[in-house]
Amino acid sequence: MVIAPPEVTRAGPGAAGPGPDGALSSIRQRRRAAARAAVAVALGVALAVACLPLGVLPKLACAVLDAGCPDGAAPAGRLPERIRLTPLEAAQSGAYVGLGDSYSSGEGVYDQDTRPVNDGADRCHRAGGSYVPVVARAYRFAGGTSFYACSGATTGQLLTGQWGQRPQIDRVGPAASLVTLSIGGNDTGFSRVLTACIAKLPWSSACVDQDAAVTGRIERLRADLLRVLRELRGRAPAARIVVLGYPRPFPQDPVASVDNLGVADQRWLNGVTRRLNDAVGSVVRDFDRAIAAFGGAGSAEYVDAYEAFAGHEVGRPQPYLNGLALDMDPLAVNARSYHPTGEGYRRFAELITRQIAAGPGRPLNNFRLAAP
Repeated sequence: MVIAPPEVTRAGPGAAGPGPDGALSSIRQRRRAAARAAVAVALGVALAVACLPLGVLPKLACAVLDAGCPDGAAPAGRLPERIRLTPLEAAQSGAYVGLGDSYSSGEGVYDQDTRPVNDGADRCHRAGGSYVPVVARAYRFAGGTSFYACSGATTGQLLTGQWGQRPQIDRVGPAASLVTLSIGGNDTGFSRVLTACIAKLPWSSACVDQDAAVTGRIERLRADLLRVLRELRGRAPAARIVVLGYPRPFPQDPVASVDNLGVADQRWLNGVTRRLNDAVGSVVRDFDRAIAAFGGAGSAEYVDAYEAFAGHEVGRPQPYLNGLALDMDPLAVNARSYHPTGEGYRRFAELITRQIAAGPGRPLNNFRLAAP
């Protein structure tokens, strides 16, 4: 009796049997699964970083992973196109938030009889004649406009609040695409400095004698302003932050005394304004270079307003700054003194709207997705 040997069944090249070929196939399958998982993780990270709409995820999964496709639909094999936003598109894509001190709030045109712009405007002297409402009318912002600049604000008060109001910084959130502000003048003590200059005896050097103290405050401002920019950036990581400087208050070459300020006093006050602007501008530009170096969205942009009122300084026939204004009952200096007039705020609005259109002078890393 001859017993036939058992039939041997060989695994095909693609089978996952126990032989060498099957083991190799199993390894390949595991590698493909791992690759798909890695791609899925990368896509998830990209979505989180880029803040892409949630509806984009199924399309990407279908195109790249061949997963989650509608019944009967084959993966398109193409990703949505990533398009860089222009400066204007980036600014208008969300909400516009106007912050800052009296040069932003509208102190120079504020009227106690005018209906407050919003809650707390009567304490912060927010006026409809400021540049913020003008800019808001010039462009259409997808997330609307909010205006919370406050007269007298320092960098510290912008972060902690004043007059019992919420901190200005709390008004900024992830939806903000544009933030404008002027800040630093009160940190430098400019109002007190100017008052001391005006109240001095005509032959006194009390005005320029403040130079050392003012220089020290300007240097300390650098760290405080950097903290403000970091806070704004943390709250609105894709926003364009536009910081407005201060105008030269007196003619470049004064020829006569104004408000008890001699020629030397006026030149010194012009110089203080220049140094203040240089410090603010330096901090803002350095901050923007850091954003660009890391490929971050948004920007920090400085608008130099030092020459903005040239030909219209205090003492000129048609000044864009109020000179010394006194209230007679009781006798006191009115807060609008040495703050922009209506023409001055409109000039500020021109500078800001021009900057919004021009951008930071470098490509922005703000993008949108377009269907393939």
